[in-house]
Amino acid sequence: MNGVKKVSFPSFTHYNYAFKYFMENGVGARYIMPPQMTLRTLDRGTKASPDYVCTPFKTTLGSMMDCLEAGADTIFMSMGLCRLGYYGELQEQILRDMGYQFDFVNLSEYSTGKRRDYIKALKRLNPRMSVAKMMLVLAETVKLVEQLDEAEAMYYKNCGFEKVKGSCKTAIKRYHTAVETATTGRELEAAYKKFKKEFNDIELDKPENPLKVGVVGEFLTAQDAFSNLDVEQKLADMGVEVYRYLNATSRMFHYKGKNLQVETSEYCKYDMGPTSTINIWAAKNYASHSFDGIVHIKSAGCTPEIDIMPVLHNISEDYKIPVLYLTYDSQTSDTGLATRLEAFYDMISMRKKVL
Repeated sequence: MNGVKKVSFPSFTHYNYAFKYFMENGVGARYIMPPQMTLRTLDRGTKASPDYVCTPFKTTLGSMMDCLEAGADTIFMSMGLCRLGYYGELQEQILRDMGYQFDFVNLSEYSTGKRRDYIKALKRLNPRMSVAKMMLVLAETVKLVEQLDEAEAMYYKNCGFEKVKGSCKTAIKRYHTAVETATTGRELEAAYKKFKKEFNDIELDKPENPLKVGVVGEFLTAQDAFSNLDVEQKLADMGVEVYRYLNATSRMFHYKGKNLQVETSEYCKYDMGPTSTINIWAAKNYASHSFDGIVHIKSAGCTPEIDIMPVLHNISEDYKIPVLYLTYDSQTSDTGLATRLEAFYDMISMRKKVL
């Protein structure tokens, strides 16, 4: 493995398993799995960050420090869809000023929309990379991301009703372990089929008409359990079916922006940002399908998500559905979140009984 780049990407929910599969089997680089984020990760990232940046800047910066200290010599950064597109070069400079030595591949520098330019970025990780093999593995990786998202959706819809506590979490952890060690598309497919069978065999004690809550929000904070203080798990543990349409699959691979804008035209005339349209559509969809509540998750200072809050209020008024607004920063208290969730649960539970 001499001369092979040791690449890492900031910790982001279950997608690091997909990054690992693509980097090692498609690009031919060694992937360093980022350590699980902790309060230390957030604290270090916050102290090194400029004032007024959003929380994902701080968590990804802290995670980059963890990755470099875990043995990575190269950081791979996505181009982002909002201010994140500018964050890479700023984070790189902060890390270099702190004394870290590393290579930095920032996709923002290659975001021309042309395949050959993205290939140039990947060639920096391995100049001898086979483009044909990389494209094959890329297709397998896209399918893997879809399966990871489907598995997570199954988990949050059912984990609050398992008869044997921990059964659902054991099944999905076993699946993630199988994915992490897989080296072929066939192994990925076998792991997913095995997970679905195991998960479908789990005994549930679910009422006929359980409480249903839909989650919308900023792309990273809404999906990443560390960043949102495990809000979906907390809701599920109360006996709630939790749904979140927003994920990498719906936003990056199967995004139907024009159709979504048409379907939400009574609420917004223009696209207001990276995830605005998809979140407005999802909120309207939850409301029109008689969900019991909506939870809106954003990081402090996230302009697109601040902009859609009045729209969510209008949807709440029109469909008579409660919306809980949660804003996260580096000081957000887990205890305070639990109190708000309990109050929200009590409200939608009593409301459901009355209706």
